[in-house]
Amino acid sequence: MSAALKQRLASGASVLMVNPNHVSSSLAEKLTRAGAHSIFIDCEHGAAGFEELQKMAKAARFGGGYTIVRPQSQDRSTITRCLNCGADGVMVPLVHTADNARDVVRTVRYACPDDYDDKLVIVMIESTQAVGNLDEILEVEGIDVFFVGPGDLSQSMGYSPRVAPGARRPQAVLDLVDHTLGRIRRAGKVAGTLVVREDVAHLVEAGAQLLYYHADPFVSDGVTLMLGLSAPQAARSERVSA
Repeated sequence: MSAALKQRLASGASVLMVNPNHVSSSLAEKLTRAGAHSIFIDCEHGAAGFEELQKMAKAARFGGGYTIVRPQSQDRSTITRCLNCGADGVMVPLVHTADNARDVVRTVRYACPDDYDDKLVIVMIESTQAVGNLDEILEVEGIDVFFVGPGDLSQSMGYSPRVAPGARRPQAVLDLVDHTLGRIRRAGKVAGTLVVREDVAHLVEAGAQLLYYHADPFVSDGVTLMLGLSAPQAARSERVSA
C-alpha cells in the first residue's frame, strides 16, 4: 500500500519515482528492486494502456515498490480505471484551479471508497495560471503532493518544453520552479518536481521531496561511460595496427 510513501513524505524524507520510459514489466521490477520507491507510468504522453499498466504495477510491487500513474486527463472514468488496474496513486496533469484540485480529490474518493487513505494523490502545477492560483489550490484538502512540472510550465511561459542534452531551461523558468517549490513548503505541504542528476541537490534544498527521474539517463550515461573507458584501448589498437 502506498501508505508507506505517505509516511516517508510525512517524515520529511525524499521519495524517488522513476519513469521506466518503456512499456516493460521486467524493467519496472528491476527499478524498484534496485531501490526506487516507485515507478511512474505516463499514460498522458507514454504508450502504456490499461493492460500494460496492470502488469507493470504488479511487477513494481513484486520488486518491493509502488506505482504512480499519470492519467491522460482528469476524466473520472480514466482515473478510476488507472486506480482499479493497481496504481498506488495518480499524478493528475493540468490542475489550474482549486476547483480542478477538488474534482481530483472527489474522483479518487469515488474510485477508492474503502482505501482512499492508501492512495497517493498528486496534482500537477504546470502553468502560470496554476502558479497564480497556487494559494487557493494549496488549501484543498486531500492532496498529498503538489508537483511542479517544469516542461509544461516552460511552455506556458512561452519557452520550449524540451531541453537539449547538457543544456538548461531558461533562468526565468528555473527561478519560478524554485519559487513555487518554496511557496508549497512554506504552506506546510509536500512538493515535488522533475530532477536530473546535476540539479537534484539544489531542488531538494529548494523544497522538493517527491523526485521524478527518467530511467533513460541511466542507460545513456552507462553507455557513455563504457565508451570512454574503452576509448584508450581502442586507440592503442589502432596505433598497433598502423
